[in-house]
Amino acid sequence: MQIPFHASERSSLGVEWELQLIDRETRALTAGATEILAELTPEGLDEHPKAKHELLQSTVEIITGICTTVAEAKADLAATLAEVVQAADRRGLGVMCAGSHPFTPWESQQISPKERYAELVERMQWVVRRMQIFGVHVHVGVRGQEKAIPVVNALTAYVPHFLALSASSPYWDGIDTGLSSSRALVFEGMPTAGLPHQLSDWSEFEQYMATLIASGSVQSVREVWWDIRPHPDFGTVELRICDGLTNLDEIGAVAALAQCLVETFDRALDRGETLPVPAGWVARENKWRASRYGLDAAIVVDDAGTVRPVREALDELVDELLPVARELGCAAELADVRRIVATGGSAARQRAVAAAHGGALEPVVDSLLAELRDGLPRATQE
Repeated sequence: MQIPFHASERSSLGVEWELQLIDRETRALTAGATEILAELTPEGLDEHPKAKHELLQSTVEIITGICTTVAEAKADLAATLAEVVQAADRRGLGVMCAGSHPFTPWESQQISPKERYAELVERMQWVVRRMQIFGVHVHVGVRGQEKAIPVVNALTAYVPHFLALSASSPYWDGIDTGLSSSRALVFEGMPTAGLPHQLSDWSEFEQYMATLIASGSVQSVREVWWDIRPHPDFGTVELRICDGLTNLDEIGAVAALAQCLVETFDRALDRGETLPVPAGWVARENKWRASRYGLDAAIVVDDAGTVRPVREALDELVDELLPVARELGCAAELADVRRIVATGGSAARQRAVAAAHGGALEPVVDSLLAELRDGLPRATQE
C-alpha cells in the first residue's frame, strides 16, 4: 500500500482548536453547534471553511488556513473565534476551552449529525460516547515523507513538555480526578490512540496502515489518533497531545514550541544527523507523569532513570530554541511558555478558583470563559 505524502513548505503551520459551548445560566456544556454553524456558513457552501462540527453537538472546532508564522495563526483563529462567540452570544451561550468540562456528565451530550460519527459510535460504543474531551492540534509542515517518521519519533521525547504545559482537565463529571490531564487518559481508551508506534521509516508506516485497513480496524489514516502522527494529505507532522488550551496566548506558546522543534529536527536531518528516539518505557512513564502532575511533574531524562522538574526542562528548552524562534518570527510567543509556567498551568488555576469558592465548580467555568476572552492571567507572583 502506497500512501503519498504531500510535502509542505518548511515549518508551515496550522492549528485546530476545539471549543466548548456553555449555557451562561447553568454553566453546563450544551448543544448548539448545528445552529451556530448553519448561521455562520456562507451562502453556497456546505460548511464554514474554518468552523466545523466535532463529535459532540456542544463543540465547535475552529481551524486556521496554512500559515507561515505563529502570529498569523493566532490572528486567523481570532477572526473565526469572534464569529463563533457572536453567534453563540445571540443564543445565550458562552464559549470556552479546557481539556474537560468541570461537571457536565458525558451521558447528557448529543452526538453531531454526521455519518462518520454515527459509524464511530456504532463500532466503539461507550469508548466513543464518553469522549467529552477537548484538545488543540498543531500541524507543522515537513518537506518530504522520508523526514516524517524520524520527526514523529523525535517529538515523542517532548510529549511530557506539551502535556504539562496544556494540562487543563483536572475535573471529570464533577469530581476532582487528582490528575492534571484526565483527558489524556480518557482518550487512550481509543484503540489507535496514545503514543505513536516507533516505526523505522515511511515504508513501515505504509505497511502498518495497510494491515489496519485490510483487517477492518480503521478506514483511513484519519482514524489513527496518535498523540503525534504524520498527516499525509497535509504534508505535516500533527501534535495531538495537548489538552484544550484556554486562550490564544497559550495557543501561541504551544504552536511556537512545536514549530521550533520541527524546524530544528528538519535542519538536523538535512545535515545527515540521526534524530534521537526515547526508549518506549521512558515515553510512557513521562506521559503518565505529565498527566498526573502537570507542571509539577519530574520527568525521566535518560535510560538510567535520572529525573528533573519539567519546569526546568521547559526553561532550558526555551533557551535552546530561541535562535530558531527568532528566525521563524515567533520569539515572543515562545517566551509565553515561561508565562504559562509562572501561572502554574490551567489545571492549577482551575483548582485555585474552586478552592476559593468552597469547592464550587461553576466559578471555574466562569474563570475559563474569562480566560478565553481576556487571555492568559498574570502569575500571582508578578
